[in-house]
Amino acid sequence: MTTFEVVTPEQWAAARADLRAQEIEEGQAREALNAARRRMPAVRVEKDYVLDGPAGPTSLADMFEGRPQLVVYHFMFRPSWDQGCPYCSHILDNVGHLAHMNALGTTFATVSSAPQGKIQPFRQRMGWQHPWYSDTTGDFNRDFDADDDRGAINVFLQDGDTVYRTYTAYDDAIDLHLLDYSYLELSPVGLAPGGPFPKHHDRYDS
Repeated sequence: MTTFEVVTPEQWAAARADLRAQEIEEGQAREALNAARRRMPAVRVEKDYVLDGPAGPTSLADMFEGRPQLVVYHFMFRPSWDQGCPYCSHILDNVGHLAHMNALGTTFATVSSAPQGKIQPFRQRMGWQHPWYSDTTGDFNRDFDADDDRGAINVFLQDGDTVYRTYTAYDDAIDLHLLDYSYLELSPVGLAPGGPFPKHHDRYDS
């Protein structure tokens, strides 16, 4: 366990006040970064993508489900695998209830190269409610800088009949959106270096 100093309540209060000042600075920097993301230019999506959804072929435009924004997580799940990537599963466990994003005009969806016949049983096993599409041709994942060896997030905006790509994130930039890690970082131990790689949430006792 991480060692820590034991102090008086007065010393602790002073240390907490100093840390609070740092947290305020960090919050201001984070808001500035969020504002910079919102100012990112957009690129028009020219190709007519059609993915295989639970109800059959689905266009990129239809993936928005009538909302103006779409967040897509490219989930590592190869056609030859029987289950999805544990790391990507950890990401999806952190998404939370979709009603909150939906109420703010945003749809969240997942895309993998695995077929629906493998995706849907795994989705049910994990208890996830978000829509999950199969990129059977590989064009969608490839064109948006994702593949079966790299998870990614892409954000799209729909204006009328036109779809734009507005943001993307890869690798450790995705970890910034892990809520459970944010809570762990409040603890003395934090994210212990060399800790175990995330498992599927129903496999920790096995």
